Amino acid sequence: MSRPAPDRASGSSPPGASPSPADAAEEALVAGRGCGPSTAAVHAGEARQKLADAVTDPIVASSTFTFRDTRAILDLLEEKTSREEYGRYGNPGERVVERKLAALDGGEMAVLFGSGMAALVGVLMAWLNAGDEVIFFDECYHRSREFCRRHLTRFGVGFREVKTGDYAALEAAIGPRTRMLVSESPTNPHLSIADCATLADIGRRRGVMTLIDATLCTPYNCRPLDAGVDFVIHSATKYLGGHNDLLAGVAVGSRERLEPVRTLRGIMGGISSPHVCYLLERGLKTLALRMERHNANGLEVARFLESHPRVERVWYPGLASHPYHALAARTMRGFGGLVTFLVKDADWQRTARVVDAARILRIGPSLGGVESLIEQPLVMSYWNYPPEERRSFGIHDNMIRLALGIEDAADLVADLGRALDAAG
Repeated sequence: MSRPAPDRASGSSPPGASPSPADAAEEALVAGRGCGPSTAAVHAGEARQKLADAVTDPIVASSTFTFRDTRAILDLLEEKTSREEYGRYGNPGERVVERKLAALDGGEMAVLFGSGMAALVGVLMAWLNAGDEVIFFDECYHRSREFCRRHLTRFGVGFREVKTGDYAALEAAIGPRTRMLVSESPTNPHLSIADCATLADIGRRRGVMTLIDATLCTPYNCRPLDAGVDFVIHSATKYLGGHNDLLAGVAVGSRERLEPVRTLRGIMGGISSPHVCYLLERGLKTLALRMERHNANGLEVARFLESHPRVERVWYPGLASHPYHALAARTMRGFGGLVTFLVKDADWQRTARVVDAARILRIGPSLGGVESLIEQPLVMSYWNYPPEERRSFGIHDNMIRLALGIEDAADLVADLGRALDAAG
């Protein structure tokens, strides 16, 4: 078979039936309606009574699902039943996580992938054809832009970049071939904030789809779909999973926009394993709690660094000094756990000594886990790029990026203070 089962919530009333008040309340909870973000993170997408009456959804470690008889196959094909048939098209645990993710972001549907990059590639490949063009803001993840520049162009898809936040330039760049506009919010590592409402308005007026990579803000801090953006993607590896123990990605939006994406995923096979789905569901249940601590730690550490004599500049949207502070304060619940700064009067070697002197913060890429991480972007991600290309990306030799976890803020501040002092 080539088509997945329809994505219906477990426990909903059969077609044509009048739901009881209890059914209606459960359906609202499954959809995440009428409840706060933490309640939705815990309960949305899940049936009240699960297999074996378990509290948590079980891991269904099966690649193949059998049918009672031929009639059962036909019922699936005729959409009279909702069930699985083959693991590449869906898994019971995956469906639960997708419903939860859709509810958290305010979307009709979510499609889970094996990584955040796979989610972006899935959306682009499903909606872009030879002769189309995609426009990116220039602070988007460099691998996302690299995929378009080096690979999509081989299939006749045009690719253009404009300066992040310049919406007049973005609209001026739209031509008859333009099919999609792409931004991140916040960007990494400069933490620029997208005006989602403006981006969505440009897309609507010009008949162009819009996509926001909202990995760094998460649905807790901002929901671009509420502003009218067509697609939201996340690297669920980061804050959504939250524990540095899984790789996953998700695309969220309307059913109409995402059905072709789900169909293509079933062909390409960029899926997540049942165990990853279980870990992601478990991580999502504490998303709101974790984000409150990430937000608090980010703001306290950013304020400390901005006042430190050995720090030249800090990028954090929660600071009044950040160029996008006013927009962030108006559109976000919190500002996240990513903080970027420059070590004053330092070359790359002295900057590396600051990184090496940290003890609580561990050296590593990625972000969004409970453990705080520290890295020097020059070394971690851009070492093999020519200096002029690094400069064009805004990557400085004396730049450090912090991905703050959920430790006590006072301990993180003390650790960074010792590291800055140790580097001289």
